[in-house]
Amino acid sequence: MIVLIYFIVFYILLSVSLYMLFPKMEIEAWKGLVPVLNFMELSEKVGRSRWYGLLFLVPIVAFFIVAGLTVATLRSFGRDRFVDAALGVIYSPIAFFKLAKDDSATYQGPIIKEEKEYQQQILDAKKSGHKKKYQRLVQKNPYAKSVGREWVESIVFAVLAAAFIRMFFVEAYVIPTPSMEGSLLVGDFLFVSKSSYGIRTPQTVAMVPLLHNRVPVLSTESYLKKPSLPYFRLPALRDIKRNDPIVFNWPVGDSVYITSKRSYTVGQVQRQQEQYLASDPELRSKVRDEDYVVRPNDKKDHYIKRCIGSPGDSLQIIDRQVFINGEPGVTPEYVQYYYVTNLNGTTVNKRDLGKIGLSPSDYTIDGNGRAFLVLSEEEKEKLTALDSKIAFAPYQFPSRSGELFPHDPKITAGWSVDNYGPVWVPKAGVTIDITPENMPLYRRIISVYEGNELSMNGNDILINGEPSNSYTFKQDYYWAMGDNRHNSEDSRMWGFVPHDHIVGKPLIIWFSTKDGSLFNGIRWNRIMKSASKS
Repeated sequence: MIVLIYFIVFYILLSVSLYMLFPKMEIEAWKGLVPVLNFMELSEKVGRSRWYGLLFLVPIVAFFIVAGLTVATLRSFGRDRFVDAALGVIYSPIAFFKLAKDDSATYQGPIIKEEKEYQQQILDAKKSGHKKKYQRLVQKNPYAKSVGREWVESIVFAVLAAAFIRMFFVEAYVIPTPSMEGSLLVGDFLFVSKSSYGIRTPQTVAMVPLLHNRVPVLSTESYLKKPSLPYFRLPALRDIKRNDPIVFNWPVGDSVYITSKRSYTVGQVQRQQEQYLASDPELRSKVRDEDYVVRPNDKKDHYIKRCIGSPGDSLQIIDRQVFINGEPGVTPEYVQYYYVTNLNGTTVNKRDLGKIGLSPSDYTIDGNGRAFLVLSEEEKEKLTALDSKIAFAPYQFPSRSGELFPHDPKITAGWSVDNYGPVWVPKAGVTIDITPENMPLYRRIISVYEGNELSMNGNDILINGEPSNSYTFKQDYYWAMGDNRHNSEDSRMWGFVPHDHIVGKPLIIWFSTKDGSLFNGIRWNRIMKSASKS
């Protein structure tokens, strides 16, 4: 709502400033207050087609139209300094107000039309071979800019245009971990559509362009938390369908320890401190000094997983098979699991494992020849074709209830990554009974994702200070899992994905390096491949 109010106020100020400015341009003042007509009149006065102003009606494009017409208007009044253009782009109503109040500012004509005509004279002189006339026109060109300004404006425009496209339409991502293998591989570079599931306007507005949340080398955050805007999303072009891969902000990534290896939530480290400190020594000093970063929603780390459960679904995993509402769910074509086999007595070696596409991170071989491998059905068939004596046994994961969402042993007792649930995925508008027993499943939703004050007084649940035994969800939630089912930190570890955390839909793989390194080679067969296949 605040975003809408901002744009309404902006447009009112813009219209009033045009009402004040139009008489100087020999346009009736009242036309500055008429939506669309004001931009059609302005377009004509700066030398563009009158119909150019209709582009103001196109969402997002309107920003460029307003900026372009503002700069052209300033130039039509002889205000062509870089600082004038910058002010016009940053906030056009102020630029127009200043122009209207400046007694020395006079309208000099349709700058775009006049500049085109002058450039045509230069071209005609060059084509006709009139060297002196050509040189004279070039030297006296009133529209010429210094080389330095040309470079600055080109760089600024390129950065702003790229940042604008990245912010609202398409962003490039790289797959850093094997959690989505074999559908998406480490080293795959993706284009992700931000408009498919609804363009989400930025909440954090003061940031380094083209960076997400960290400044390389400096290892600092790339944004300021204030000023900020509330969450707002434009209508979606399509719904999120079950089994679609989705890009989203890591829901629990609001308070994180950051090392050169990865990000850890404060809650993760508290629950499994011994394990994480042993695997990442750099984390020790971070924990000791309480050196963690608190991030807003749109600056949490990006994750890519497959949407396994939709709002309102009941989900359960039994012996690796996902069940949705009691029915077997669709298994992705390239889903991977952990297997155990013995290579002794076979002809298969590490080189053969590499030939079928396994990277060193996909397997471990102990001193007795026993191999632990992450494999898809296709890779299992390839290995069997190399040597029929190979036999695979599913690796039996022990119960890891302490690591699994919702991190309450009363709920997760006996659960594992292969036998999990059941859990119900919340849906907007649905009311459920809440009790001390099911509260661990929905505590973070009620208190963090939906912004309520939640507390317990014995067995009584207080929401915003009022005793409550039911709750109505304000937004949709999703259940996300990686295709590499035994090497994926996903909803089984941290829970539901709120709709306001959804970033976009993967489109295509535009580049791919083997194992994430250009030195290992390029996967030519993956370039321009769809990133959304299951």
